[in-house]
Amino acid sequence: MAWMVLVLAGIMETVWATALDASRNLSRLWPAVLFLVALILSMTGLSYAMRTVPIGTSYAVWVGIGAVGTAAYGMVHDHDPATSARLLCLGLIVTGVVGLRFLP
Repeated sequence: MAWMVLVLAGIMETVWATALDASRNLSRLWPAVLFLVALILSMTGLSYAMRTVPIGTSYAVWVGIGAVGTAAYGMVHDHDPATSARLLCLGLIVTGVVGLRFLP
């Protein structure tokens, strides 16, 4: 259960990061509200997962999901460059996160 909550918290990190950008420095109401709600859900989920998943693993997985999700969102919606090197680096992050989950 903790791992599922951790993954959802990582996804919420992507949501709050993209909502923060869309809020234009917190000057637009609904993106700012989405930012705050997603931030609270993300932090709550992370803290719940840390009850059973080690802190270093929890944080690395949470940040990894957020980083890859936010970068992918930028590539799809904001036309950020999707070069081979960038995709390789994102793949390395995913590999590291999966390794943290399944390796002792």
